[in-house]
Amino acid sequence: MRRTKFKNHNRWPLNNFQKLLSGEVLLLLAGLFLCLPQAHAQTTEEDLSERARNAEDKNFISVSIENDSIGGGTDQFYTSGVRLTYFNVNTAVPDIIDDMADVIPTFDLNTTTSTFFTLGQNIYTPENIRLRANQNDDRPWAAFLYGSVGLLSIENNHIDELELTLGVVGPEALGEQSQKLIHRHLSNSPIPKGWSNQLNFEPGVILSAQRRWPRLLYQDFGGYRLRAVPNINASLGNIYTYAGTGVTFTFGPYYQGSVQDTPPRVRPAMPGSGYFETPITLSGMGWGWHAFAGADVRLVGRNIFLDGNSFESSHSVDKKPLVGDVSAGFALTYDRYRLSYAINARSKEFDGQDGKSVFGSLTLSTRF
Repeated sequence: MRRTKFKNHNRWPLNNFQKLLSGEVLLLLAGLFLCLPQAHAQTTEEDLSERARNAEDKNFISVSIENDSIGGGTDQFYTSGVRLTYFNVNTAVPDIIDDMADVIPTFDLNTTTSTFFTLGQNIYTPENIRLRANQNDDRPWAAFLYGSVGLLSIENNHIDELELTLGVVGPEALGEQSQKLIHRHLSNSPIPKGWSNQLNFEPGVILSAQRRWPRLLYQDFGGYRLRAVPNINASLGNIYTYAGTGVTFTFGPYYQGSVQDTPPRVRPAMPGSGYFETPITLSGMGWGWHAFAGADVRLVGRNIFLDGNSFESSHSVDKKPLVGDVSAGFALTYDRYRLSYAINARSKEFDGQDGKSVFGSLTLSTRF
């Protein structure tokens, strides 16, 4: 049966950012950056370990909202993600976590080790949310309600992250209630009708690891700095299993070495801890900004939101083994607050998918 199409009256973000998010601009930027003979290496950069140990503010809280209505102007595929993260810099780690970290290859605890705790919910729907019947040629209805605990350590010239996520898929994830509440009271979107077809209850676990090199390459342009931050990452579990790599570029004024890490994001996505410092400019005002853009690609072994339930029969689609994300955004810092926005595009995730998934990401962070 042919899918029913609904006219999208909010096409401006999708049309105007499509070429940017195709990756061509990012590839051009990478080529120009690598050709610059003045590009510096790690040896002349400030000591990140020392900055973490001596950070004035140790606590960071970030609220991230990802939604296709603030990106592509649609309501389909990956339709919503909410993530609340508490990040504690240079904190003491309980002995039991220390013992667990010892069995993880390449991950070491040290005086820079920080912890982070997260609560979140993701919602996934097929393209047409007005249909009550199951849509065999489109992705399953699904939601994921989860909590996670993670460790971050700075070691020489790289940052390692380790995160354990526990959650539930199915009606207990409250995806139906959340989406209907938003559509009834916060937007003019149609009421979704197909939640009776969502994936069945299943507990979920994900173990994720990530390494990135934030001080590997940079280039100064007067009082501005361009960075290239490569990363490798992997996740293992019944919710997600994948391995990926990517690079993030950041550009902005360089205020006496102040650190501006990219915002935290809903997995799977390009990395960021949410750590930021407020620079004191020549005018004496505590404000700043930086722009960021990046690309990430991953080889996917399992995605429960496409493959369906692990231990019983459920709706599923044939997923694509290789998936890529591109993103571009902007962050504004003032005093102890930072607001950032990014627009993101994700390549087709399953056979028969009608177009890319485009969504916006809005994050508000504070430190104390």
